[in-house]
Amino acid sequence: QVQLVESGGGLVQAGGSLRLSCAGSGGTFSRYNMGWFRQAPGKEREFVATISRIGASTYYTDSVKGRFTISRDNAKNTVYLQMNSLKPEDTATYYCAGGPMMAPTPNGMTYWGKGTLVTVSS
Repeated sequence: QVQLVESGGGLVQAGGSLRLSCAGSGGTFSRYNMGWFRQAPGKEREFVATISRIGASTYYTDSVKGRFTISRDNAKNTVYLQMNSLKPEDTATYYCAGGPMMAPTPNGMTYWGKGTLVTVSS
């Protein structure tokens, strides 16, 4: 069973940056495609970014392209989300997820962290 723990969330002003981390344990991290999802209050969980097993491929939702970067370090069992030029609409709880597919939908992921809150003030 894979456990995922997110960190790095917090309060930031619009235009600022944050780097989220997700540490994995309990399994072979490099076996899984990894992704970041987010959920704002009163809204459904939505896809943000995903990265392939060895990091060769990445995919982003349109609203974060050019601002967010997903990366991974399999030696450290960690996946990252660098978020730049943050906007108030990026405010949400951000979840790390892993699974056998590079899935742009929550249903395509198997393992989930508990989330880290990102708040962007205007």
